[in-house]
Amino acid sequence: MKKALLVLHDGTVFEGRSFGADTERIGEVVFNTSMTGYQEILTDPSYRGQIVTMTYPEIGNYGIVPEDSESLKGPKVEGFVVAEYQDCYSNWRATQSLGSYLTENNIPAIEWIDTRALTKHLRTHGAQMGIISTIDTDPRSLHAKVQAHPGISAFDYVKEVTTDAPYGWSAACWKWGCTKGEVGSGKWEARSEEQAHSSRSVVVYDFGVKFNILRNLVDAGFRVTVVPAQTPAEQVLELNPDGIFLSNGPGDPQTVTYGIETVKKLISKKPIFGICLGHQILGLAMGGRTYKLKFGHHGGNHPVKDLVTGRVEITSQNHNYCVDVESLKGQVRLTHRNLYDGSEEGMQHVELPVFSVQHHPEAGPGPNDSTHIFTRFLHMIKAYGE
Repeated sequence: MKKALLVLHDGTVFEGRSFGADTERIGEVVFNTSMTGYQEILTDPSYRGQIVTMTYPEIGNYGIVPEDSESLKGPKVEGFVVAEYQDCYSNWRATQSLGSYLTENNIPAIEWIDTRALTKHLRTHGAQMGIISTIDTDPRSLHAKVQAHPGISAFDYVKEVTTDAPYGWSAACWKWGCTKGEVGSGKWEARSEEQAHSSRSVVVYDFGVKFNILRNLVDAGFRVTVVPAQTPAEQVLELNPDGIFLSNGPGDPQTVTYGIETVKKLISKKPIFGICLGHQILGLAMGGRTYKLKFGHHGGNHPVKDLVTGRVEITSQNHNYCVDVESLKGQVRLTHRNLYDGSEEGMQHVELPVFSVQHHPEAGPGPNDSTHIFTRFLHMIKAYGE
């Protein structure tokens, strides 16, 4: 296998070997603490612009399953870092190895490095830009390249991952024994005409939406229409949906200026629910501030407390930015708090049917403790219409 290097912005060098594409990519290096779900992580559009390090030591042992992708058109990460890659996979649903999947999608991947040391370094010094290369093995040259990079806040990654055109979605969450359809087609477990007639309609702003969010909206009882991130508010209101959903997505929320301006026009018009980047865009649209975490939250084991019920839920997370809920004092109340570091995880408007969470209740991968939040959105819409 070919030699590969990972060089961080501060000059730290990790040498390993390649198991992905023979190429070179720059991204923000973060670590993810999930033990499984590497395919869902790789295909999550929220990771656009980032190089993901898995803290779990052995990755690749169950291969790649096309139906488990969280988006179309392959992985969205800039690069992948693991301690030990398993090329020989064992999974009756798998169709190829992780390494071949990354190679055919031109994603560099590096193994045989000390991911524990890398994770501790990022935890101490913060997430930072880095470069993975198999074609340039000069650390000084690579260091110069990554230092010249302007950082992820210089780019609007949402435009790279959003849908090109509106589409409908009818696929529900996976259930054992259901007939599978084409990935992303919305053909799985289509609901009956009676169910479709009785459900509520929701328009999903695709800032980088995961398929499992769409599935959970269907499970909660919604007819789902997905629209591109730059769709004008007036065009969505012409559809007269019962509610509007703001999806997850990549990068710095302040770069998504069109999304912020659109949400400003929608806040008083329809019930709104936001997740992750959608939560951050909602906060900025209401005049609040966002701030960047030192090394972000990425993984499937983060405890979050629901301040309304007192319940603690283990959640799936993937974000580097948070909403400063205090900057929205008088407009919203804090509803969720992260028990690792005390950061804000959710908010609800004090008057309007508007709420959002920072974590990922749809899981994919991760625990399902928070999936009830989608039903909460449906109940809010029904109460608003009465």
